[in-house]
Amino acid sequence: MKLGIVGLPNVGKSTLFNSLTKAGAESANYPFCTIDPNVGIVPVPDERIRLLGDFYHSKKVTPATVEFVDIAGLVKGASRGEGLGNQFLANIREVDAIVHVVRCFEDANVVHVDGSVDPLRDIETIDLELIFADLEVLERRMSKTGKSARMDKTAAKEFAMQERLKKHLEDGRDAILFELENEDEEKWFAEYNLLTAKPVIYAANVAEEDLQDDGNSNAHVQAVRKYAGEHSSEVFVICAEIEAELSELDDEEKKDFLEDLGLTESGLDKLIEASYRTLGLMSFLTAGEDETRAWTIKVGTKAPQAAGKIHTDFERGFIKAEVVNYQDLLNSGSYAGAREKGLVRMEGKDYVVRDGDVILFRFNV
Repeated sequence: MKLGIVGLPNVGKSTLFNSLTKAGAESANYPFCTIDPNVGIVPVPDERIRLLGDFYHSKKVTPATVEFVDIAGLVKGASRGEGLGNQFLANIREVDAIVHVVRCFEDANVVHVDGSVDPLRDIETIDLELIFADLEVLERRMSKTGKSARMDKTAAKEFAMQERLKKHLEDGRDAILFELENEDEEKWFAEYNLLTAKPVIYAANVAEEDLQDDGNSNAHVQAVRKYAGEHSSEVFVICAEIEAELSELDDEEKKDFLEDLGLTESGLDKLIEASYRTLGLMSFLTAGEDETRAWTIKVGTKAPQAAGKIHTDFERGFIKAEVVNYQDLLNSGSYAGAREKGLVRMEGKDYVVRDGDVILFRFNV
């Protein structure tokens, strides 16, 4: 999973990225200090693999990971190459979802690029730039398709869809809301890799005092929640400054620090949960003495395709999957104990893998 962190200059984007990844991206109080996209690989917090690792005394415990890309600050005119626009747009095309950090705190010492705090205006600024960039991509495709459309029926159908899509974008609507009429249109649309076709998760960056009630008393957060609800997007409340402090602590200190603040989870936990929900992802587990590991798959994935995440041979030569729920396994005291209780199941190629399944794949190639 690859997430692009975007936001206008000075909204707390790089501070948040630094704390999530501890990558130490330069963060300063002026626009465009993040000139190259910084990439950080972050382990997905998952208590299940820690428990299973202890259970098996595994030599190695490997969590699932998320790749975060901190993408240079964006301003009006980015789609025309102002600021660091073009570079921003190229980097963002590669991500699965966009995490848009919006400023919901007031601080006279931190300048806002537009002079005042207004998260909905900030959201609109970035969204419009992405729509303009999508129109540019679409128009280039249309110039090619249009030439073929006179002689080729398939190209003519695609061109008709492109004209509908162009009108949709010109009306200021994101590509993700565009209605596709058949499988051919779905295929063509996917090829364009449009920016506004990507799901967006909003990170409402607040001051520390707004964390305890999850931003409920912050009017800016309420405005972002209303907007996100209307656009079927996830939103979560975070304090980038607190995340920066958390990133310096070990796990035990982190837990105590969160308790002192009256919180049960960190911003990273919230972000990853929101990302998994938005992208329809989940994890299955493999466990043993050598290694316990979490594997990220799409919800609805069948056993052979899940096996293919480990190695293509596992999918090609799939015979069956031995499956037990991780909690049932822990409660049984041993794999043999779980088997005796009838909790280990043999599943075939049509089995839809569930979140928290511990699986042993049988295959032959």
